[in-house]
Amino acid sequence: MDQQIPAQQAPVSAPQPVNPPPPVTKKRHTFVWIIAGVIVLLIGIIIGVFLMSPSKSKSQSSQSLDNNSTPLANTSIPPESPINMSAFPTVSQSSLPIGDNKYSTTGPKKGYIYLCRVMNGGGGAQESGSWITGTTWNYSEKPHVQGAVSWPNASFSDKVSGNNRVLTGNGLPVGMTTGIFPISSSDPASQYDRNPNSIKAQTLNLTLPVNPTVSTTPNCMGGEVGVMTDGVPLFNGFDAEDRDAAAHEVQDSCDGHPEVTSEYHYHSLSSCFKDIKESTVLGFALDGFPITGPVQADGSYLTTDALDECHGTTSSINLDGKEVHMYHYVMTKDFPYSVSCFKGKPVNLQVIKTNGLGGQGQQGGQSGLQSGQIPQPPQAAFSVCSGKTTDASCSFSGQRGTVSGTCQMPPGQTSEVCVPSSQSQGGPPQQGMNQQ
Repeated sequence: MDQQIPAQQAPVSAPQPVNPPPPVTKKRHTFVWIIAGVIVLLIGIIIGVFLMSPSKSKSQSSQSLDNNSTPLANTSIPPESPINMSAFPTVSQSSLPIGDNKYSTTGPKKGYIYLCRVMNGGGGAQESGSWITGTTWNYSEKPHVQGAVSWPNASFSDKVSGNNRVLTGNGLPVGMTTGIFPISSSDPASQYDRNPNSIKAQTLNLTLPVNPTVSTTPNCMGGEVGVMTDGVPLFNGFDAEDRDAAAHEVQDSCDGHPEVTSEYHYHSLSSCFKDIKESTVLGFALDGFPITGPVQADGSYLTTDALDECHGTTSSINLDGKEVHMYHYVMTKDFPYSVSCFKGKPVNLQVIKTNGLGGQGQQGGQSGLQSGQIPQPPQAAFSVCSGKTTDASCSFSGQRGTVSGTCQMPPGQTSEVCVPSSQSQGGPPQQGMNQQ
């Protein structure tokens, strides 16, 4: 038997190990991912900076405006309810109704001034300007007396002592300027109003009730209303001829002018008061009730139609640092502009005691003349006698008709004046010749 030799098998190769990626390749991938992450991070930072820059700039700009602005004082209106001051020109200022002779002597009447005594003629503007058309006038077209005179010695104090509010000062405007008075002949305003009076310090010492009460019936008034918070007296809406003073007389840029005793005063809302919200006290009437601005919380303006017969209403105001709900008068852009009768009992009919000489109009007052005082003739009485001799016949038109007489030189005058016939012979003063 032959021996079988097994066939030889091919040797089986051992499995070759799979080598891992070279270390250098792994490090390269890691580095690439790191670089990509850094780039993405940088891009995010850059985008964030650009997106935040406008907001930051806006914030800085807003902060700068806030730092440069002056906050409104005595306001109870929240910041989220701003006053729409752009509404100011829309209060029919181009066609305001004229209030000439809108007075009552028998009782209060809305839109009328309840007078204790009617003036019979006197001072005021000599000519009507182009801003007056028929029964309306245009505030925007009316000129102002030139000049911006500062009064560094102006003073005013409002102090509460027990049940009294004591107002003291010198009648000059605190923080405000005035025009140049007497009105210069070179001032364009002189062609309408030749106010010859100057402005001088007065003695203001007025004691009013802190808690005024409403009278059973409203009280009549003279020519004066009260005192504004800048220390300037406020007169009613008439001149000495019972004409609309704001419409006819030419005042300065703050809507004020002086009368015969050099007392500077307003007849209407001064444009120099910037915070004129209804919640802001602008002054005090002679019966103690506050006087406020006309702008309501929604930016709209109160007018005469919205107020009572004394030109007042009841609402929340800021008084002596507190919010109180009470009756108050309101300054408006339309006649009668302010207090038209006293809701309470006035402590006096004059703001500053002038022994009867001061008051309504440029050259006299509705408070009246005292015994023995000589009435001041109106400007028209002087003009008609210009260039004429003594005893020459003359006549001029007063507020209540034609006055006829002769040119005379009355006591206290330096030029001829048209004196009514009965007065030149010792009779009583005629209409149109009373104090201006």
